[in-house]
Amino acid sequence: MRYLAEAFVLGALRRGRPVEQFLGPIHAAERLGVRYVEVRPQAGKYEIFLHTVEDVGHENFLDLAEFPPLDQDSEEEDFGRLVTTATDPLAALEAAENGTGAVRQRWVNATMAQDEYADFVRAGRPRHSSPDGTPGQRLKASPDNDGD
Repeated sequence: MRYLAEAFVLGALRRGRPVEQFLGPIHAAERLGVRYVEVRPQAGKYEIFLHTVEDVGHENFLDLAEFPPLDQDSEEEDFGRLVTTATDPLAALEAAENGTGAVRQRWVNATMAQDEYADFVRAGRPRHSSPDGTPGQRLKASPDNDGD
């Protein structure tokens, strides 16, 4: 089974182990990106990071952590964007869900979000859906982004 039961997610976080979740595609102008969220224990608190990276992978290159940021001008994206912090594991999951659209039943151990990404690649990179079948998100239109 790929996904962790809530008790195992909370246990991993309490033991200092991060968890993550592949969120699916995001579209910016002519570039395709993907997003994933990470909850990382750090010095008695839990940090929630949102990673938005350019979709440069293929079946032999799936390591999301090695993908370049979708926004090349963002210095934050080297390590993800800190969404918020929480003081306990359950509050961290709730914050991740509220702040990024993560789904409680889809958390995996660190580095396993790339398995979700592999499924996304094998499925032909469905443009308008995330792993749980919900629509993919679009970046807000801007002069450099036609919203497509």
